[in-house]
Amino acid sequence: MKTVQLKKNKNTDWKYISKKLILKEPLVLVFGNRYLLESDTILGEVQELFKDGHIVFGSTSGDITADEVDDESITITAIEFEKSSFLIKTVNVLDSKEDSFDVGKALIDQFPKEQLKHVFIVSEGSFTNGSQLTKGMNAATQDNLLITGALCGDDARFEKTLSSYNENPKSGEIVAIGLYGDALEVSFSINGGWTPFGPERIVTKSDKNILYELDGKPALDLYKKYLGEKSNELPGAALLYPLKVKSTNDKHSIVRTILNINEEDNSMILAGDIIEGAQVQLMMTNVDNIVNAAELAATNANELRKKKSELAILVSCIGRKLVLDQRVEEEIEEVVEVVGEDTTICGLYSYGEIAPFIGEQHCQLHNQTMTITLISE
Repeated sequence: MKTVQLKKNKNTDWKYISKKLILKEPLVLVFGNRYLLESDTILGEVQELFKDGHIVFGSTSGDITADEVDDESITITAIEFEKSSFLIKTVNVLDSKEDSFDVGKALIDQFPKEQLKHVFIVSEGSFTNGSQLTKGMNAATQDNLLITGALCGDDARFEKTLSSYNENPKSGEIVAIGLYGDALEVSFSINGGWTPFGPERIVTKSDKNILYELDGKPALDLYKKYLGEKSNELPGAALLYPLKVKSTNDKHSIVRTILNINEEDNSMILAGDIIEGAQVQLMMTNVDNIVNAAELAATNANELRKKKSELAILVSCIGRKLVLDQRVEEEIEEVVEVVGEDTTICGLYSYGEIAPFIGEQHCQLHNQTMTITLISE
C-alpha cells in the first residue's frame, strides 16, 4: 500500500504533507470544509493531481490528519492498493423514492460478494435516517461483512452536507467503497467516553427519530429541567448532553445526539431512531474521558490485528469536538501514539459514525464515538 496526503485552505494552493509519490489508479479520499467543497473547480483540481484517481468527496465538521484537525481546509488522502482492489457504488437519496432502509440494502446488494472484505461508507448526513440505513445494509449481508463509515458533517452549522464519487460534491449522495482481496486485513473499534447521570426514563411516545414523551411527560420539558441555565443554549447545548438509549431487545446501549428541538410540541429530534419502551438516560463527559476513549479504541483495534496497520481512518463526532474545543488534537495524538507514526492517518468529524459494536459484524449508527478502521495489505 502506498499513500499520499495533500492539504489546502481558502488562501493556499495544494501542499503535500507527505512524501510525493506517483500512484496508480488510487482511491482518493477528499474530506473537508463544506464551503470549500462547493467550489465549481474542486473536482478538476483533484483530477489534475490524480488523473486516474477514483475520487470520493465528503464534507466534514473538521478533517483529520496525524498532525492536526482543521475546520477551514480540505485534505486529500490518496491510496494505491498494491495487492488488493476496490469497487465504488453510489446512490442519491434525493433521486430515490425508497426509504433509508431500502437504500442501504440496495447499495450493498450492488457489490459482488466474492472476496469482499470491507465496505466504507461516506454518506449524506443532513436528512438520511442513519439507523434505517445501517439496518438496510445489514439486511444485505449474512453478518460476514464489516461495514464502517460516516455521516458527513457541516461543522456545527447543520445546514447541509456534501459527498460524491468522481463528480462535484452534492447533496443527498451516499458513497460505498468496497475493498476486495485475501491480502487485506481490516480491524476496527469504537469507544465513546460518556457517562450516564440522572434517573432512567422510559420512552412513552416516539415516532422514528422524534422523541415526544418520557415517562408520559413532554420530553423537551424534562430535558430542559436537567440542563438548567444551559437550556437557553439549545439546540447547540444538546451536543454536550446526549442520550443513552437501551432498547429491551438490544444487548448494547446506543448514544444518541439531539440534533434539534421543537418548542411547539415539546419534542426532540434525534440523530437516529428511538423506539417506544426504550430506556433513556442523560450523559455527560469531559476532555480526559474523551481522550482516554480514543486511546482505548485505538488499542482495541490494534490488538485485533496480525499485521501492522498501514492506514487508519478515524471518524469522530462533532459533539466530541465541541467538548474538546482547543484540545481537539489530543484524541488524535493518542491514536497516533498507539498505531505508530508510520501509519497514515485520515478521517473526519461527522454527524454520525457507522460501525458494529466490538466483537460483532452488523453495523450500527453511533453518535459521540471515536470509530477507528485500520487497514493493511
